[in-house]
Amino acid sequence: MDRISQLAEQLGAALQAQAAQVTTAESCTGGGIAEAITRIPGSSAWFEAGYVTYSNVQKTKQLAVCADFFTSVGAVSREVVEAMVRGAQANSGARYAVAVSGVAGPDGGSVEKPVGTVWLAWGDGERLFSMRKQFAGNRDEVRRQTVEAALAGLLRLLAEENPLVG
Repeated sequence: MDRISQLAEQLGAALQAQAAQVTTAESCTGGGIAEAITRIPGSSAWFEAGYVTYSNVQKTKQLAVCADFFTSVGAVSREVVEAMVRGAQANSGARYAVAVSGVAGPDGGSVEKPVGTVWLAWGDGERLFSMRKQFAGNRDEVRRQTVEAALAGLLRLLAEENPLVG
């Protein structure tokens, strides 16, 4: 079993033990986190909804991300992923949420946000954590590393640990 499947299986067991559900709000991973979670048999017991909001318009429309953020701080930012978490939780009713927005490449990078820059956020309804990561590799590798980091952070959050550490 690959690392992502192992993390997803562990996440499912942890969510089931808490009788809790998770939701995902994804941009650069295009639904990869939701796919990893739902490849686990029985995931309908703990996976509530996945939002793939690739465009800024859809981030605003589906997740209530403030449109001003896109001009002031950009789609790949703390503000946007935190708003994505809150929007996904509000829409789905899930206790736990993860959101990601990044520059997977090969194009789209800048000096401030080079290819491989990803913002991740996790929330449990009370606490909200976010962090910027700089992943190396091609588009597929950046996306894979983002999915792994998202799932690992969720596991730490469910264990009442800081998802930013690890």
